Amino acid sequence: MKILVADKFEQSGLEGLKALGCQVIYDPSLKEDALTDAIGIHNPDVLVVRSTKVTAPMLESGDLSLVIRAGAGVNTIDVETDCKRGVYVANCPGKNAIAVAELEFGLILALDRRIPDNVAQLRAGQWNKKQFSEARGVYGCTLGLIGVGSIGREMVPRAHAFGLRVIAWSRSLTPERAERLGISYRATPLDVASEADIVSVHVALTPDTKHLCNRAFFEAMRNGAYFINTARSEVVDEEALAWAIEHKHIRAGLDVFEGEPSAGEGAFEHPLALLPNVYGTHHIGASTQQAQEAIAAEVVHIVQTYMQTGHVPNVVNLARQSPARYLLVVRHLDRVGVLAHVFNCLREAAINVQETENIIFAGAEAAVARIQLDNAPSNATLQAIRKHECILAVTVVEL
Repeated sequence: MKILVADKFEQSGLEGLKALGCQVIYDPSLKEDALTDAIGIHNPDVLVVRSTKVTAPMLESGDLSLVIRAGAGVNTIDVETDCKRGVYVANCPGKNAIAVAELEFGLILALDRRIPDNVAQLRAGQWNKKQFSEARGVYGCTLGLIGVGSIGREMVPRAHAFGLRVIAWSRSLTPERAERLGISYRATPLDVASEADIVSVHVALTPDTKHLCNRAFFEAMRNGAYFINTARSEVVDEEALAWAIEHKHIRAGLDVFEGEPSAGEGAFEHPLALLPNVYGTHHIGASTQQAQEAIAAEVVHIVQTYMQTGHVPNVVNLARQSPARYLLVVRHLDRVGVLAHVFNCLREAAINVQETENIIFAGAEAAVARIQLDNAPSNATLQAIRKHECILAVTVVEL
């Protein structure tokens, strides 16, 4: 199997892929047209990326069967084109959760103690203990989580260690699950915003979460509260956040911004980054050695499983529910040509196969095929299937 790694990737991961017998092409400089050309030239089976965008022309320039995002989200990958071309897309969820949670608390403490401003004035030759001795302190405050996925869950024990009370909203959160996590359930994001001293965002970017933190959200927040976003910039209406910083004295810690450079470095200007109550980092939430080693190991695991079984762990672009309406169950002798006969009968009836599996019984004498269909076979089609001497039984179940 040939693998093209088109982003910075841990040496342990490269060695792990080579140990599987893969041919590894490693070029982290590939971007845009250069990556499209490289896929056309090398024709890899698997593409591994981190922040590099994967576009339709890239997918159409070769015969990729799998794209792996060495990270959590897949918003930089043209998943729609992958689906049309039958290309698996997988990611590495949860492997960077601890790293992001650690940065979150760094930003919380930085906002409360104004650590960057302390450093800046010291470097400018100024001593200003009076100004910087006015921190509120976080002990006893309420941390509000918007989203309780892998990163949100990592926030909970760290919050408890700092003496914070935790409330949360998530689309999948229930009062019972919240109780098991040791946190308090809230029914809406606005409920969290209105009660929390510190709001921390942990939702994936979807059409439903775009600008989830909007003007109404920030209007609900407490004056002088802290707002942390290390998720996706598009989850936040940045104009509304700027309003809140000015009019509600919100302090913001941001690791993500709209219009970030696609490369790892370059010129960058953003209105929020210039505001005095905003502390920004360079989208480095997952960028610890520990996290990258864990992600590299997960990439190797995904490739190994795909090579050995044909299944893809963490695949994100399979249909959640098959469009099949009927299940054809065929018990048969395990002989050459039996399934070919079944499929030929279905083809002649213009019935499309959505999904299929064939399970062998002990001794390899008999098997059962479960075939999902878009339409019900007629009695004539079923009789044609049963005519084969190796067919033992045929039934149809409506799904």
